[in-house]
Amino acid sequence: MVNGQSQSETSTRSPLLARATDAARSAGNKEPRRSLNEVFRTFSNGTARAMGTPWAFLFAVLLLVAWGCSYRFFVTGPSGTPAHEKGFDTWQLVINTITTIVTFLMVFLIQNTQNRDAKAIHLKLDELIRAVEGARTRLVDLQNMTDEELDRLEKEFHRIHQREASKSTRELKVTSVAGEVD
Repeated sequence: MVNGQSQSETSTRSPLLARATDAARSAGNKEPRRSLNEVFRTFSNGTARAMGTPWAFLFAVLLLVAWGCSYRFFVTGPSGTPAHEKGFDTWQLVINTITTIVTFLMVFLIQNTQNRDAKAIHLKLDELIRAVEGARTRLVDLQNMTDEELDRLEKEFHRIHQREASKSTRELKVTSVAGEVD
């Protein structure tokens, strides 16, 4: 336990953040306020995790079933009457409004999560490129290249792949011929 936190809690934070938090606590201050970005990141990651579960899907199906069963609460009167038409329109409006609002909000949550995941993957790949001896470090900033530069690089990798494939095919033939000679 460090200042009331377990070892796992302090090891998941960055060292700089851990030192700043520990210094604030030791000075008798409360934990520093979280920024709006931090609050939104936490919320969007949690929501994305929750919405990607089978339970969320089951909840959505049950919501649709409940909406379908609510038909008689909204639609009254014989078919073709103004009361029936008004009730039917209201019944449709309920599901349309709910799905529109949920979809609109989920777009932002999903985009935030995707942006964060893409950034993390880029950083991991950048670290791997830097760590491999002989790797072209100019590929580290690949996401900032123009489309034309990316197309040229793709063609270059395609040529390298074809060259390596034909080389390995020749080696395979040589190996199989050498095996027959023995």
